[in-house]
Amino acid sequence: MLELSQVTAGYGAFTALWDVSLRVSAGEAVAVVGPNGAGKTTLLRAISGLIAPRAGRVTFEGAELAGRPAYETVAHGIAHVPEGRRLFPQLTVAENLKMGAFLPAARAHFHESLERVYTLFPVLAERRAQRAGSLSGGEQQMLAVGRALMSRPKLILFDEPSMGLAPVMVLRLFDLIRRVRADGYTILVVEQNVRQVLKLVDRAYLLEVGRIKMEGRAAELAEQDFVRKAYVGL
Repeated sequence: MLELSQVTAGYGAFTALWDVSLRVSAGEAVAVVGPNGAGKTTLLRAISGLIAPRAGRVTFEGAELAGRPAYETVAHGIAHVPEGRRLFPQLTVAENLKMGAFLPAARAHFHESLERVYTLFPVLAERRAQRAGSLSGGEQQMLAVGRALMSRPKLILFDEPSMGLAPVMVLRLFDLIRRVRADGYTILVVEQNVRQVLKLVDRAYLLEVGRIKMEGRAAELAEQDFVRKAYVGL
């Protein structure tokens, strides 16, 4: 479904990714893990069109995405849940969800998508008239996910979804992502909480200093001594 081939990307004179290759098949949940500053956020931005790769290819269902604007990426079926959620705090829950359905194809199915989001996250239905900025951190993350779902994506990119959440909310968040995945979505998540995310996904890539250092089945990666000592805390 999604394939990156030798992607190099960065900002100005700084290069954050070097020759990164990875793939995500339809129906999979895949994680990219690694320390802060490894290039994980840059990777998702290169996929979603927020930055253009300097080299390499990004293809989705056979279409070349590298260098295309972000709105075309959304139109192809990729939704991005950004780091820090990036909601519209003065707009209501319902208005934020409406913003997620800005493409004509998504607007045509607006009510169906809205009902699906409210069924998946009942608390959003209860808070539909409340301003997004007044929600709790966990509720804001639900809203960010719901907004992404409103575009009717095939693949959802999650950027550090557990960042800034209390430990009990982190567990609820990963359960939330499991429910999204069970609803039929393909997922690519970048995350520093290696212990929890490896329980969620099928496969994982370890990104360090802009390069893929290791990849494999999540269960196998979790048993690697290097990963256990450096990232899982065992």
